[in-house]
Amino acid sequence: MEIQLNGEPHQLSPAQRLTELIAELKLSDKAIAVAVNREIIPRSRWAEHALHAGDKVDVVRAIGGG
Repeated sequence: MEIQLNGEPHQLSPAQRLTELIAELKLSDKAIAVAVNREIIPRSRWAEHALHAGDKVDVVRAIGGG
């Protein structure tokens, strides 16, 4: 199935969860925020949040600095 990941087409396995996408992107240990269809999904819900064809997923990585 296809989703939009940060505005670009991205292929996923059917019934993939948000946790699996984040692991696939090698971002599991990073400070990131994730929104699906413009709704922020708390990290505590990533494992239960199923992705669907056509979802718009935005992943934003926090960068420290000053």
